Amino acid sequence: MNDRILQLFDEHPDAYVSGEEISRALNVSRTAIWKHIEALRQAGYEFEAAPRKGYKLVNKPDKWNVTELLAGLRTKILGQKLHVYGEVDSTQTIAHNLVASGAPEGTLVLAETQTAGRGRMGRKWHSPAGKGIWMSLVLTPRIPVYFMPQLTLLCAVALCRSIQKVVQVDIGIKWPNDLLIGGKKVSGILLESSGEDERLKYVIAGIGISANLKLEDYPAELRSIATSLAIESGADIVREQLVQAFLLEFEEMYALYLDKGFAPIRLLWEALSVTLHRPIRTQTPTGIVEGIAESLDDSGALTVVISSGEKVKIYSGDIELK
Repeated sequence: MNDRILQLFDEHPDAYVSGEEISRALNVSRTAIWKHIEALRQAGYEFEAAPRKGYKLVNKPDKWNVTELLAGLRTKILGQKLHVYGEVDSTQTIAHNLVASGAPEGTLVLAETQTAGRGRMGRKWHSPAGKGIWMSLVLTPRIPVYFMPQLTLLCAVALCRSIQKVVQVDIGIKWPNDLLIGGKKVSGILLESSGEDERLKYVIAGIGISANLKLEDYPAELRSIATSLAIESGADIVREQLVQAFLLEFEEMYALYLDKGFAPIRLLWEALSVTLHRPIRTQTPTGIVEGIAESLDDSGALTVVISSGEKVKIYSGDIELK
């Protein structure tokens, strides 16, 4: 039914089509037409509605151009095995299943939309169709399990640097791996892993980038704390170009990390941070910690200097910038 409705709009480009006309052409009620229009809106189609005129299709959701994406890919491993989906519950779930079926390192999962996209600490990630980059990347680093936080920070560095190369925005990293523009979140990173004998078997790096969302694409509760690259730059983002840039940057950072360890990644993270040398507040298992964020340690923990002068390590959780 949705395809038939879209066909009607294709036959009337840049024109209003009345609900009565759609109803008559498809032999369904006007209430049913309204429900299908709403479903198409949820899928990323944009309509104008006018009394006594009907509906006009003003924008279609972006679709992944796989040919263009692969043609411009300059990596040796990352993204060379590509799986692209329309609607999924979560790219993380798909990637875990692919690993169980033998997917190699570098396998990339992309989706147009997620119905149950997830972020850190069990939060839901808003993933409207055709508006963002919702992806998961398979890694198989043979490193100790306790080095996992370092990979999280590495991923944030690679993503921040690649965005800086593609989009003209002032972006930085809030510890550990949220990317912010003007204090608003534009990207989230979630790493999930499986280990054996205290070493990582594989890691799934889930990345959500709010690329081309408009303000009205966000639920009301997110509009004061979230933004998109398009909102901040004033121009739509070519999603394929940003994915290509990220995969190349990540591959280079990953090789550096495996060769030289965490020290160079830590320096890069600190240079991109919007957290360091600022007052922060966070809830820890032992209580609230407030102080000045000083540096990262070798494990990736955040060192905070509290009012007594004591240095406290924060290993996980959310921080509030003050």
